[in-house]
Amino acid sequence: MKHLSVAVLALLFLLLSCMQERKSPHETITNGNVSVTYGRPSMKGRNIFGTLVPYGEVWRAGADEATEIKFSSDGTFGGKPVSAGTYTLFVIPSEKEWNVILNSELKQWGAYEYDKFKDKNVVEVSAPVETMQAPVEMFTVRFTDKQMIMEWERSRVSLPVTP
Repeated sequence: MKHLSVAVLALLFLLLSCMQERKSPHETITNGNVSVTYGRPSMKGRNIFGTLVPYGEVWRAGADEATEIKFSSDGTFGGKPVSAGTYTLFVIPSEKEWNVILNSELKQWGAYEYDKFKDKNVVEVSAPVETMQAPVEMFTVRFTDKQMIMEWERSRVSLPVTP
């Protein structure tokens, strides 16, 4: 009995240490047949783009697990056709534009294994960065009409998205 208890405790410890803990609030937003599920990190007085989120490196477009975008029916993303399905959304930011990527490998934690799965990219589009006057404290994804907008710090990127 004692050996069984030790084995159960060891198994529980192993399971708990393997689990990734979410550090930010999460949200799902929907616009018609398109929904986005993402973590919402905060600035907390930090400089974001170019430091916390380095320019030229792949970013999960949120916090914790990589952001997911679901198309309930065929649509377009940044003017390119997208088949119905769920995709992981990544961004490679620069000062003037973001390269926004939809990837078919789901359930990725962050962007740590992006290079391993980049051959599963289904759409890549570029979008210009607009500098905002007032900062946005929490990373935000929202929809207006047929645009998906991502905002954080003083950066805003808009992409046409149609279901």
